[in-house]
Amino acid sequence: MLRALYSAASGMTAQQMNVDNIANNLANANTTGYKTRRAQFQDLIYQTMVQPGSASGQQTLVPAGLQVGLGTRSSSNEILFTQGAFSGTGNPLDMVIQGKGFFQIRRASGELAYTRSGAFQMDKDGNVVTQDGNPLEPQITIPSAAQQISIAQDGTVSYTLNSQTGAQQAGQIQLATFVNPAGLNSIGGNLYTPTDASGDATVGIPGGAEGLGTLLQGYTEQSNVSVVEEFINLIVAQRGYEANSKVVKAADEMYQQVNQLTQ
Repeated sequence: MLRALYSAASGMTAQQMNVDNIANNLANANTTGYKTRRAQFQDLIYQTMVQPGSASGQQTLVPAGLQVGLGTRSSSNEILFTQGAFSGTGNPLDMVIQGKGFFQIRRASGELAYTRSGAFQMDKDGNVVTQDGNPLEPQITIPSAAQQISIAQDGTVSYTLNSQTGAQQAGQIQLATFVNPAGLNSIGGNLYTPTDASGDATVGIPGGAEGLGTLLQGYTEQSNVSVVEEFINLIVAQRGYEANSKVVKAADEMYQQVNQLTQ
C-alpha cells in the first residue's frame, strides 16, 4: 500500500506537468511562429520480487516474473516543428518559411539565435529587425526613401527609388537548419539557441541544396497549436490526475482499516 501512495503521487505530479505544458500551448495559440510542445513520460524503477526467466525447478523457468512499478515521471516535452497556417499581413517585411529552416537573429549579446517568426520591421537606420529590435543576420538595410520592397523566394531583397527605374538589391536573406531541431533550447521571444542535441546550424540560401524552404513575402506563420487537440489532451490529463488521486484515497482507506484492526 505504501508503494501505491508514492506511485499515485508521482502520477499526479506528472499529470500536473502535463497540464502546465498544455496551458503554455494554449497561451501561445496566437503567437507567430510558435511550435507546440508534446509532453512525454517514462516509468520509474521496478521492485523485482521474482526475476523473469529465473529457475522455478530443475528444468523449468519462470515465464513472466513478478515486478512492481514505482510510478512515472515527466521525461521531456518535444517541440513539434510542423508547418503552421499562413496569415496575410500586407507588411512587405513579413515573411513565411515554406518548409524547413529558421531565420537567423543577432541578439544584443552578439550571439546568434534562431526563429520561425517572420514578423519583421525597420528600425530608425533602415535595418530589418524583429519586434524586439534584434537585427536579421546577415544584416539587411533598406533606405528610408525606398518605395517598393520586394523579397524573392530565394531571399533576395530589392527595392526601388523614385529617382531610378531599376530595382536596387539590399541583400540576401539566409536560413539555417539543424539535424535535430527538437533539441533546440527555447529562450523566449520566439527564439531558439543551439545545443549539443540539436547540432550546429547549417546555413544556406532559401530553396537551396541544403533542403531549406522558400520565402513568401507579406505573410506570417501562425502557431501550429491545435486548440481542439489541446482541450482533448487537457481532459485526458484531468482524468489521469483524478484517477491517481482516487488511488491515494483508496490506499489511505486501506491503511485506516489496518490501523483499526487492534481496536
